[in-house]
Amino acid sequence: METRKGMKTRASFLLFVFLLFIFMLVTTKLHFERIKMDSKWYTFDSPRVGKEEDIDVDIHTDISILEEEKSSSSKLGFLPRGIVASTSDFELKQLWERDPNFQRSSVRYTALLAVPVGLKQKKNVDLLVKKVLVETELENGRVNEWNDLDWSSKAVHILAHNQTKWWFAKRFLHPDVVSSYDYVFLWDEDLGVENFHPGRYLQIMMSEGLEITQPALDPDLSEVHHRITVRRKARRFHRRVYFSGGSKNCSAKSTEPPCTGWVEGMAPVFSRAAWSCVWHLIQNDLVHGWGLDMKLGYCAQGDRTKKVGVIDSEYIVHQGIQTLGASPPIKTPSRFLDLRTHIRRQSAAELQEFRKRWDRAVSEDKEWTDPFGT
Repeated sequence: METRKGMKTRASFLLFVFLLFIFMLVTTKLHFERIKMDSKWYTFDSPRVGKEEDIDVDIHTDISILEEEKSSSSKLGFLPRGIVASTSDFELKQLWERDPNFQRSSVRYTALLAVPVGLKQKKNVDLLVKKVLVETELENGRVNEWNDLDWSSKAVHILAHNQTKWWFAKRFLHPDVVSSYDYVFLWDEDLGVENFHPGRYLQIMMSEGLEITQPALDPDLSEVHHRITVRRKARRFHRRVYFSGGSKNCSAKSTEPPCTGWVEGMAPVFSRAAWSCVWHLIQNDLVHGWGLDMKLGYCAQGDRTKKVGVIDSEYIVHQGIQTLGASPPIKTPSRFLDLRTHIRRQSAAELQEFRKRWDRAVSEDKEWTDPFGT
């Protein structure tokens, strides 16, 4: 009996090995055939534009012009250059004919608002979007005061479950995509905007030549992490903070963040040029964005002590509500860590990694010189 059982087991094993061999053989052959087929075609990022021997080149043609045309053609395929739409936006378009009486207000500059959306902060986000977007629309054919300032905004809700705004921005707010907007608001969802007027805010930002800003925080109602963000009631805006004591002293001679040339990551506003730089600064795999705020000044399109500021007259409330990995409502055994603790550890780890990458990039780029001498 034992011998027969052993023989049956061995036979079953051999059959299994044989079938597995056949499967691998067929899979390998199909993969090889696919590679042969793919090799006959061009990839999406290098469209087929014809064989070199088919191109009739005048001997007097300038070589540089020819190379430029070939490079352009390889990017556009067979498209005529004039048909290429180089920008995009997030404005919804009507599926029917527009009302002939509809009059769009004259717009001098536009802004894109990007905010994370979650169930816990749904009401707060609704209020924020209404404040920034809905109240700027035409009402009964009459232009309200915000539109009188020639300002308009488009809002996009970030529907990124369990992800950060930096994760979303890196993947969906590429500078080429949002280049039709003059300003980008990349805000958290726990902000109170009762005392915030977007039209006047951008007017100050533009008139003062600021490229990167944030609204000041109401010190009585906000969770404040850095002194430079606190509102100064008698000021329209400020670029630096003064204090002494502790490990960091900020004076009129200070040239580094967080004393000057710095805004916090909760509610930054970027000009188009600044955003084109910041987007490249965001790391694809470091989703929490810790450490970015200390380097934003390098994207200020000039002297960060002059181009970066906090606007006091249009201020907000930072509610400080944790929405990612919030602690559970009931106590858990000490051997288990809540999600918020895990997130804070991951954020700290990403901060260290970002600093290492910056230092490595600086050491490897022999032609780069720190414009701020830091």
